[in-house]
This record gives sequence, C-alpha cells and structure tokens, in this order.
Amino acid sequence: MEIDAYFRFALALVVVLALIGVLTAVARRFGFGYASAKKIGKQKRLAIVEIMPVDAKRRLVLFKRDATEHLVLLGGTADVVVESGIPAPDVDLGAETAATPAFKRIEADSL
Repeated sequence: MEIDAYFRFALALVVVLALIGVLTAVARRFGFGYASAKKIGKQKRLAIVEIMPVDAKRRLVLFKRDATEHLVLLGGTADVVVESGIPAPDVDLGAETAATPAFKRIEADSL
C-alpha cells in the first residue's frame, strides 16, 4: 500500500470520530438518555418530576412523594440530598406543560 492510502484511512477515521463526538454532544444537549417516568393507570405516590444533567457524571433529580418534593444530586462518589420537604405545586405539571407554550414572554414590569 502506498502512503496516500494510509493518509485517506487516517482522514476517514478522524471524520468518523468527529461525527460521533458531534452526535453525542447534540444528544446530551437535547437530553436524550434521561427519560422521565410516565404515569400509567392510577395515581402513583412516587414520581420523577424533572431530571437535569449537571455534568458528564452527575445529575439533579427532583422526586415527588405524595405532596412533597425532594431534590437529589446523583452520580459522582456519593448521592446527596440537596433539599428535602419542598411543598409540591397544586397544579398537575403534565397538564400544564401540554396546554402552555414552551416559551413564555416575560414583561419588564412584572419583574
């Protein structure tokens, strides 16, 4: 084999690895891989309200138990309860997000 064949092979390898890296970054940006629990059937006592990745190894998880929410930091060397006993909002978050747009306009006088 000649040197140009080795060069094309190395260039193709770099391009493929770069594409994998870009796709991984896009997937993390849009939250793929952090699925939330779905409610099926009767009202459950325990639910995952929201998951937010902090970095590559850690994520914040907001759990709901009855009418109380708990914020937990998962991953790393240990799991930590950040805040406990948060009163849950009275509205159903699933119904609210379906009816409201993703972005709300905030007026300057309401701040």
